[in-house]
Amino acid sequence: MNPLEKRIQYKFRNSLLLAEALTHPSLGHETQRHHFDNQRLEFLGDAVLQLIFTKHLFERFPTLPEGHLTKMRSRLVSREGLKVHAIAIGIGEYLMMGRGEESSGGRLRASALADAFEALIGAMYLDSDLEIVRQFVLREAEPDIQNLQHEPVDVNPKGRLQEILQALSPRSPSYDIVGQSGPEHQKHFDAVVNWNGISLGHGSGSSKKEAEVDAAINALTARLWEADNVGDNAPTTANKRD
Repeated sequence: MNPLEKRIQYKFRNSLLLAEALTHPSLGHETQRHHFDNQRLEFLGDAVLQLIFTKHLFERFPTLPEGHLTKMRSRLVSREGLKVHAIAIGIGEYLMMGRGEESSGGRLRASALADAFEALIGAMYLDSDLEIVRQFVLREAEPDIQNLQHEPVDVNPKGRLQEILQALSPRSPSYDIVGQSGPEHQKHFDAVVNWNGISLGHGSGSSKKEAEVDAAINALTARLWEADNVGDNAPTTANKRD
């Protein structure tokens, strides 16, 4: 078993499925071999995850209405949620991608990690069966599912960040798109959220809005305004987070 198989506690019978799941589309664009990448498995894995989470939430929360269950499922299959699972199993270091994508931070990009996790789920499903995949998915997602019971499902990261910061200062956070990469059909955007001269968080996504939301989520996690004790009298020198 290779290190990734050990981490997910599953040995692939067809190793080509695992290789396909770990092949980023950028590699095909550079080598002009467009027939072998993880996009089709990503499509399948998304459907498998939707089914697993739908059934599990339906059974685990028998009194919740359809709308509430839909929002809970959306949180679980969001790009940010899947990125966390991808990082937990270290999938980024095993991705095969083009040099340009890698040099622009592709191994850490939320979209690449989330897509690879979905592709891995699709590959496991084809290589085994739904029950084996279900056990793996729910084992990885159990902490998130437990959190859903204690957190509101209508979470707006940008709104929440603004609410917190405006309690400290009348200034609102601002979002800047600081970079973009990739071909026209698969753009990636990088954003940073600034407030009182401080860079609070960085994010990325397949749209400007998605990148800004990711930056807000990272800012809410880092909470740099607490570390710097900033407010109306904040220094103007940017304190950028690596």
